[in-house]
Amino acid sequence: MRDEAVILIHGVWMRAFSLLLLRRRLREAGFHTELFDYASVFGRDERSLDRLSRRIHAQRARSVHLVGHSLGGLVALRALGLLPEGLNGRVVCLGSPLNGSAVAQRLTRRGSGAQLLGCSTEVLCSGLPPQASAASVGVIAGTRALGLGQLMGAFDGPNDGTVGVAETRWPGASAHREVNTSHTGLTFSREAAELTARFLRTGRFEGSN
Repeated sequence: MRDEAVILIHGVWMRAFSLLLLRRRLREAGFHTELFDYASVFGRDERSLDRLSRRIHAQRARSVHLVGHSLGGLVALRALGLLPEGLNGRVVCLGSPLNGSAVAQRLTRRGSGAQLLGCSTEVLCSGLPPQASAASVGVIAGTRALGLGQLMGAFDGPNDGTVGVAETRWPGASAHREVNTSHTGLTFSREAAELTARFLRTGRFEGSN
């Protein structure tokens, strides 16, 4: 049996291969890693959550962690509700709009949200309830404003170009950290990968791995 396994979950409009570099870095840190691929727009929301929960159950590891980028963080946290025994591990959300996305809300108001976001429209617009999580959750937010949200004028404060930092400050998280990178850059950032590994091991972003 492995000590620690990590399942990585991609964001909207993306596929699992978008997390290959992050996967490699977490492997180099000593984790067994797997990519979870799902249809973020044209699939069925409930089916993706059920598949993820079954993937978690299938892991032969003492601890199973989840790492989600953007929408992937929302998917990870929602899947916890399908685990009767909870998650014996931690969750890291990278640039996830846990309080709801202003960009998604603007797309919806313009009438294009349903076509562009599909089955993920509701959760991206509304976010998650402000409640305690069934697992220890760390959130990493980007602060380099390069992305769609800048073009749409969706932000008043710090943001990663797609998600505002305020949108990532979810009450159910136990730790929050900012890094100077864009939304997509969170998946390529060595600093974000190192912080992710540290939180998965210790439940904190501070200190040594």
